[in-house]
Amino acid sequence: MPQLTPAKNRSRRHHWRHDLVELAALFTALATADLLANLVAHGPDGPVLLVASAAALLATAGFHTWWARRHSHSPPGPAPAAGATEPGTAALWRMRTTVRDTPGSLGAVCMALADAGVAILTLQTHPLADGTVDEFLLRAPASVPATALAEAVRAAGGRDTWTERADAHDLVDTPTRMLTLATRTALDAAELPLALRQLFGRCTIRSVPAAKDGSAPPEDSLTDTVMRLRDPSSGTITVERAYLPFTPTEFARARALVELDARLGVRMPDSKDVLTLPEGNEITIRRAGPEDLPAARAMHERCSPATLAQRYHGPVPDADRYLTHLLSPRFGRTLAVETASGRLVALAHLLWDGDENEVALLVEDDWQRRGIGTELLRKLVGLAVEAGRGSVYAVTQATNTGMVATMRDLGLPLDYQVEDGTLVITASLSASEVPSPAVVTSRK
Repeated sequence: MPQLTPAKNRSRRHHWRHDLVELAALFTALATADLLANLVAHGPDGPVLLVASAAALLATAGFHTWWARRHSHSPPGPAPAAGATEPGTAALWRMRTTVRDTPGSLGAVCMALADAGVAILTLQTHPLADGTVDEFLLRAPASVPATALAEAVRAAGGRDTWTERADAHDLVDTPTRMLTLATRTALDAAELPLALRQLFGRCTIRSVPAAKDGSAPPEDSLTDTVMRLRDPSSGTITVERAYLPFTPTEFARARALVELDARLGVRMPDSKDVLTLPEGNEITIRRAGPEDLPAARAMHERCSPATLAQRYHGPVPDADRYLTHLLSPRFGRTLAVETASGRLVALAHLLWDGDENEVALLVEDDWQRRGIGTELLRKLVGLAVEAGRGSVYAVTQATNTGMVATMRDLGLPLDYQVEDGTLVITASLSASEVPSPAVVTSRK
């Protein structure tokens, strides 16, 4: 058996050989320089020889640099493992498929994905009466399309397969996601619809008010792509997902969040921003809720008919009906503005309208044109960004130049649509575009 030379000894001899070559090149350069110096000192062509000497030194230095870079002493990096995917050539996918509830069914699907070069990052199982729904988070080569993934799973026994692109947020495991959503729901009653939306991905959340006759809302129910949950604050929460039926496991998760909300009761973050207006008056901006109904009603009575008509696009025969809906945390988030004496002078609403988000402002006549509306709108935009919304829209009259100017002051991309005198202004949101709020003089 031939004797093997240790890699460490081979590397040491390899380094000595390179060092000897470099030293030889250096001594050659010195000898050449010495020879040329003697010729310069004793010969008639001194300047020419001096230039030639400089050129020789530069050539030798260049050769030394080239040799050092080509034969670096640093050890080579590890070779990529067989089958490894280079960065930027993989894609994340969410996949859901139904398999028979028999031994080996899930294993066959996993083997089919492995044969396609797909890595399974996470796996959840949703038991059904006639099978099991398996939900995967996959990392696949970019060259493998969704159709190929679905075909591989179908050939392995999967049915009703659904796939969509995933992102880094989907790498969070389900228990961690549930705890995070439960924490957000516990801190703010307005978070429940948003938590349900984040839990189920692309879906539509609607809060239906309680019946006017006082009858109890229907019991919780699940029908394919629609689940209905009793709202702890009265009414019904409807969650609809058109592209994928809900499973009993998902239904149970939703009911757990709603039950947590019911046990904790009405709650809102107790934070207040105290701002100083240009004329020196201080106002307080805070979250508003159902307990502010009397003060909001009184503010409505102080507003002129023209101001109310611009806000509600017509006469307001029953302010209570509007305010009860607007102040409910289930339909969005409301900000209130109070004076130093505690008087309510403005309301701002961010309303969840299915997949869209409406913003609306009402400022008492005597407090208009002081920058309150602009500041409130900036805060509503910030709340929409925190909730992961991509846009907000305002519905107003085409003659309401104040609202148009307030939307423009945001500095965001705007889209205008006019129909029968009604103007809809949509602002596109992104984290890099959200305007900074006004300076806060104090925060409690």
